Amino acid sequence: MSAPLKLAMFDCDGTLVDSQHHIVRAVVEAWARHDLPPPTAELVRTGIGLPLYDAIARLHPEGDADLHQALTDAYKSVFTVMRQQPDHWEPLYPGVVETLDALAQEGWLLGIATGKAKRGLLATLNQHKLLDRFVVLRTADDGPGKPNPDMLLTAMAEIGVEPANTFMIGDTTYDIEMARSADTMAIGVSWGYHTVPVLQAAGAHHIVHDYAALADILRAS
Repeated sequence: MSAPLKLAMFDCDGTLVDSQHHIVRAVVEAWARHDLPPPTAELVRTGIGLPLYDAIARLHPEGDADLHQALTDAYKSVFTVMRQQPDHWEPLYPGVVETLDALAQEGWLLGIATGKAKRGLLATLNQHKLLDRFVVLRTADDGPGKPNPDMLLTAMAEIGVEPANTFMIGDTTYDIEMARSADTMAIGVSWGYHTVPVLQAAGAHHIVHDYAALADILRAS
């Protein structure tokens, strides 16, 4: 009897790559286009991982739907230009490549569930030559965003993996809440954009401080 399939689903921003500086810069420039005082970098980081429109609305709760959409469009425009610059770079966190390769060699299926649009995710993965590591990609283009469990539920259904054998790895409470709602294991990483106490309060089953520790927890599962 063959061993059951196991799936490790990764968030992108704040988990695989450190993109916070580009995100903050794009928000600041989007706000400037509308003559608005920008939110703080700290506040921007707390919304990373949500669908873009939801994150924008959260950053400017006084605005109406039209302004939120205009700010969303401005952000997309700014980020598109930024991504086309030759020096645009979203660095991987230490240990990403080695851990993904080791898990794949050990028979793990790997996927991504991210608040990025598919175009942005593909640009990031191709920049680091990581696209072929993942068998399933779920993005903001595919349906309800985090913390709705839809991305995990559809990924598991597509691959045929049970929730008990699925692990969501992410740096925000939205990742943890999504995982708990989908009845999967929730692993929080400490190097991203939400603090360890809030990840624990959201219900993370484990907190890891580097990729080596993540690999150890997955192997022990």
